[in-house]
Amino acid sequence: MTGEGAAEFHGGRLIARRLRAHGVGVLFTLSGGHLFSIYDGCRAEGIEIVDVRHEQTAAFAAEGWAKVTRTIGVCALTAGPGITNGISAIASASQSDSPVLVLGGRAPQFRWGQGSLQEIDHVPFVAPLVKLARTAGAPAEIPELVDAAIREAILPRSGPTFLDFPLDHVFTAAQEPTPAPALPEPWRGPGADGREIERVAALLRGAQRPAIMAGTGLYWGRGEAALRGLCEELRIPVFLNGLGRGCLPADHELCFARARGAGLSGADVALVIGVPLDFRLAFGAAFAPDAEIVAIDVAEPRRVPPRPVAAELYGAFTATLDGLRALAVGGSDHGAWIASLRGIEDEQRAGEAASLADPRAPLHPMRIYGELRQLLDRNAIVIGDGGDFVSFAGRLI
Repeated sequence: MTGEGAAEFHGGRLIARRLRAHGVGVLFTLSGGHLFSIYDGCRAEGIEIVDVRHEQTAAFAAEGWAKVTRTIGVCALTAGPGITNGISAIASASQSDSPVLVLGGRAPQFRWGQGSLQEIDHVPFVAPLVKLARTAGAPAEIPELVDAAIREAILPRSGPTFLDFPLDHVFTAAQEPTPAPALPEPWRGPGADGREIERVAALLRGAQRPAIMAGTGLYWGRGEAALRGLCEELRIPVFLNGLGRGCLPADHELCFARARGAGLSGADVALVIGVPLDFRLAFGAAFAPDAEIVAIDVAEPRRVPPRPVAAELYGAFTATLDGLRALAVGGSDHGAWIASLRGIEDEQRAGEAASLADPRAPLHPMRIYGELRQLLDRNAIVIGDGGDFVSFAGRLI
């Protein structure tokens, strides 16, 4: 590009053009001077700018966007205190495997080390929390850096990435980028090792009381259809936590909540899908000591499991679970096992009726959810915070 148009196409426009090419339509931010060229670029490229009151809110909003849409969430934080204000939200995205791209402002490179406004090197303290942390070395690097950051954020195991852009680079005239490469679709990728799938299928064929415990990883890996096919074909009861809630409808005949303790402790073979054996599963003690636990996920866990597992299947959920379903048919009948869990589920739900309508003050969380359940539609998204309130929400909504 030459002439008048070249001055209008600056580094900030390069960033926005690349974001738009990868389907990004919203940017969360708190206005900061280091980011003005990015804002100009977003306006030119048709990206909506949502301006909030605190950088932490901007980063949490980007994670919320990622969780609801299962696409990358993007925020822009100004240099120095803007980045440090976003650290808690970046850590949250890291712990939740949320694909988030954090764009940071940065003091100008040509004055680096001379005490520019809000000058600090962000990468060293952000890097431990993200999958990729880079600083743009020149305007020409911007397109490929944005490509790499988005690609890394969505590849298994998904998570946040970070790029910061020196002030002089984003205001410098730049050439229009070449077309953006297509992003990977990891949920369409290959499944786990075929021999391991066969071994797990043999365990399932011999199981008398199988159970599935599925969670956040299944949601990120878009494995809900494969989960439903597996549980319906093999008649396996399902328990859900985290973002896994909703991957099987709560009123599905094989979906259980109140019977979780009995279901997990009574299972002889347990498929743990997209869930770490952390405190929510009593570090593995939620299952019987002699239970055969199978860990299934898109990638190996960050931590060594706190108890041995019988098998591990790592690969795209659709291919892995569909392969398992095809090979595990022909096992024993699980009707009595499912009926026993349904009896426990129904009994527990009946026992909650009084608490859900309890008129006493101060209000118990149960009463709040008793009222909410009458108002929420089937696809409502509920955000909760605050200890016991969240615990009861997990049981009741």
